[in-house]
Amino acid sequence: MNEMLSLSTDPATMSPVALFLQADLVVKGVMVLLLLASIWTWAIIIASSVRIGRAAKGSDSFERAFWKAEDVEGFAREHRENEVPSAKVFAAGLAEWRQSTKGRGGKIDRDGTRARLSTALGAGVAAEIDKLAERLNWLATIGSVAPFVGLFGTVWGIMRSFTGIAAAQNTSLAVVAPGIAEALFATALGLFAAIPAVVAYNRFSHRLNRIEARLGRFADGFHATLSRELDGL
Repeated sequence: MNEMLSLSTDPATMSPVALFLQADLVVKGVMVLLLLASIWTWAIIIASSVRIGRAAKGSDSFERAFWKAEDVEGFAREHRENEVPSAKVFAAGLAEWRQSTKGRGGKIDRDGTRARLSTALGAGVAAEIDKLAERLNWLATIGSVAPFVGLFGTVWGIMRSFTGIAAAQNTSLAVVAPGIAEALFATALGLFAAIPAVVAYNRFSHRLNRIEARLGRFADGFHATLSRELDGL
């Protein structure tokens, strides 16, 4: 019995690779699924971090340049290829401005123009935030589901251990250890996928809220600028 115990609890047989190889098809499927979820999580984290960082930095540079500009149309021509969120919001507002004031002379509906500008700028802000938030729903899904998938693997592994006890009519650790170890390893993989996903989702949500607030302030400022121009028409 001692020899059997030592072989079953040998560190080599309790390594992650060995635990995976020893598991049955159901637990292996759970482990593979959680490992793929973890890889996908980190891919999203890296890509989103780069994208949001560039967007924030680019918008900051664009807004500084805008508030220093004296000619809105000249500034628009100079930055027409800019793809940062602030530039997209600026383009949406300017397009509506041109459409609302084109060829109308003194018959411009000032209140209607202001309302349409506000709508266009608000829609531009929402569209840019939606782009930046792309795939973040995956982080929320993985963060909430992965622990339960791991728990399913845990329950299955423990059930398998109890089946082994019944078949061997032996309650020694040598009989139950492999199944329990597989079960706990599935739980660990579930947490390994879920924890970074939850932390990253919360962090990115906070950053996106700050960017949205900043774009909102820029949109309000641009709206005020165009509103003053409208008073002079």
